[in-house]
Amino acid sequence: MRGQPQDFDRVLSSMCTPPHPVAREAAERYLATNPGDPATYQTVADLEDDAVAMLGDIVGLDDPAGYIASGGTEANIQAVRMARNRSVSSDPNVVVPESAHFSFQKAADVLAIELRIAPLTDNYTVDLGAVKRFCDEDTAGIVGVAGSTEYGRVDPIPELANIAHRHDALLHVDAAWGGFLLPFTDHDWHFGHAGVDTLTIDPHKMGQAAIPAGGLLAREDELFDALAVDTPYLESAKQATLTGTRSGAGVASAAAAMQELWPDGYREQYETSVANADFLVDALRERGFDVVEPDLPIVTADVSSELFEALREEGWRVSTTGSDEMRVVMMPHVTREMLSAFLTDIDRLRPTVNINT
Repeated sequence: MRGQPQDFDRVLSSMCTPPHPVAREAAERYLATNPGDPATYQTVADLEDDAVAMLGDIVGLDDPAGYIASGGTEANIQAVRMARNRSVSSDPNVVVPESAHFSFQKAADVLAIELRIAPLTDNYTVDLGAVKRFCDEDTAGIVGVAGSTEYGRVDPIPELANIAHRHDALLHVDAAWGGFLLPFTDHDWHFGHAGVDTLTIDPHKMGQAAIPAGGLLAREDELFDALAVDTPYLESAKQATLTGTRSGAGVASAAAAMQELWPDGYREQYETSVANADFLVDALRERGFDVVEPDLPIVTADVSSELFEALREEGWRVSTTGSDEMRVVMMPHVTREMLSAFLTDIDRLRPTVNINT
C-alpha cells in the first residue's frame, strides 16, 4: 500500500486524535463484526452494552438507552428524526442555536423539517429569549450545545429543557466534543443536571477511541421506538439505528478506551488540555493578538488572513471560525512542544506578512 498515514504533529484544528493504544488494539480485533446484527454477533453486542453503560456514567444516566453510532452527525440526525417522528404536527420544526453543528442542517434537509436558528449572546451561547420566541405548537425539538465546535461554549441546558418541555418538545444536547471534558467542570449539561431527553457524545473525539465511534443516548428506551423498523431477515426483529451494518471496531474501541481512561485518564487529559489552552492564550496575548477567553479548551484568535495562510503553507493544520478567527483545539495529541513550535513559526512569519486583519 502506497503512502503513509498522516501524522498529527502539526494538526491543531481537528476534533479527532490518534486512538489510545488499547482502543487501537480492540478496533483491530473486532474489524469483522457487525453490531447491527446483535443476535449473530453477540460478543460485540455485549461490548456495545458495556460502552453505552459507561457513557451513561459519564453523562449522569443510570439506565441509559443508546448505541454507538458512526459519529456526531449520525447521532444528531437521529435525535432530530426522533423528535420529528414523535411530533403530532404536520409541519414540525426544531429550534437550534446559531452555534449548532452543521449536521443539523443535514438533518433538516434529509428529514424535510424546518430548522429555526436562534442567535447567540455576546458570550457565544444561545439567546434564551430568541428560543422562546421561535417555539410554537409545531416545535418538536430544541437543541442545546455542550461544547460548541467554534468556541467550546456550553448553552444553558436546564433553561432549554424547561422551554422544551413546556412545548412538549424533546431537548437534545450535542456534547459530541465536550462530553469527555465537561464531567470535570461545574457546568450543568447532562441528564443528571436537567430534563435532557437525548444526547450526542463521541468517543472518537476526546474519548480517544478509533474512528468511527459516536454515541447517541436517550433518557428512556421508549424514545427509540420512534426510530424502530422491522428487520425480518435478521435474527433480531427490530432496529432503531440509522445505518444497518455498523463497525464492530468502533464499538470495541470505544469500550476499551473508556475502560482504560474513565475517569482518571480523562480528568488528567482535561487538565492538560486546559493548561495548554491557557499557555497559548497568554502567549498570543503577549504578542498583541485579540483572543477570545476560552471556556473549554479551544483557543480562537484574531489573526490576519495573510498570517493564517502563511501558517498553513508551513504545514500547520489550523482552521477559522465563521468570523474568520484562527481556531486551535487542544486535543490529546497537542503538546506544549507543538504549541511552542507553532509560536516560533508565528514569530518568524509575522515580519513577512500583513498582521492587520
